[in-house]
Amino acid sequence: MGVFVLLPLVLPLTAWPVARLAEQRLHPRTASWLLTVTAAVLGLCSTVCLALLMVVGTAQLPGNPLPDGWSDDEVREAVPYDEIAGQAAIPALLAVVSGCGRLLWRHHRLRRRAERSLAGLPRRTVAVLPDDAPYAYALPERGRRRGRGRVVVSSGMLSRLSPAERRALFAHERAHLTARHHRFLLLVQLAARANPFLRPLRTAVSYTVERWADEEAAGVVRSRRTVARAIGRAALIAGAAPGVGPGPALAGFAAPGPVPRRVAALLHPAPTAHAWPSLFTAVGVAVWTAAAGTAISALSSANSAVTLFLVLKAATPL
Repeated sequence: MGVFVLLPLVLPLTAWPVARLAEQRLHPRTASWLLTVTAAVLGLCSTVCLALLMVVGTAQLPGNPLPDGWSDDEVREAVPYDEIAGQAAIPALLAVVSGCGRLLWRHHRLRRRAERSLAGLPRRTVAVLPDDAPYAYALPERGRRRGRGRVVVSSGMLSRLSPAERRALFAHERAHLTARHHRFLLLVQLAARANPFLRPLRTAVSYTVERWADEEAAGVVRSRRTVARAIGRAALIAGAAPGVGPGPALAGFAAPGPVPRRVAALLHPAPTAHAWPSLFTAVGVAVWTAAAGTAISALSSANSAVTLFLVLKAATPL
């Protein structure tokens, strides 16, 4: 395996330039897909890398449950710096599994709490909760039915918006449901737990999915200025009630973040959707660099996994 087994741990650094440039230069839909797929692949590859290193590290521990042949010199020579890397991978992988587990548990608990809050309300696409706290978010339905779910909004939020701003709010949240943005958010959060170098991509996707929904809402209400005004007003209202909202796993209209940038983008013409940026631009170089880093990470993980499998198979007595 050599140093190739360590590459997936550091190759997420190649995605840093595209995290910033994609949210500024690409259409929000394109940026969301690009960054989410990149983060998911890089996060998975780094986790595979840690698992391979952990196998070698665990085989060196006294009383380990693995076959004795897995601690032979031939196996240890397959990993560079096996004394350090192998044993350091054990707590690192445990931290990744623990962090991802806690995230999934919080996400599940949040969904259950949100669903319980709607008990007794009519089964409609919009659920208005009698609550003075201002918030609005999209609650997706379990299963694979695309676009199904409910828009949850408090009476405190609706009472502070004009009719046109309410239409913008509902269009924004329906866009989250249709595009299943909660899956984008969950994937990049899991990737960031798997490798801290992927946190810039998590931040970028949190912004691009909101921009994506903003653009969809602007197309529905046919007024970019109305959507911009609704976003600004909702952010000001929600800012007076900190701690209220759907949480990071569900997309919300007044979600915390760079609201001024969202408003400024809506006051400009709608972005054009390019299939793939040219290599002779800054964003093109960043995209191709991230794509190359992702491809190398995937190839390194696959090569290391196959190599270690063959080495362990040869070292295992029949």
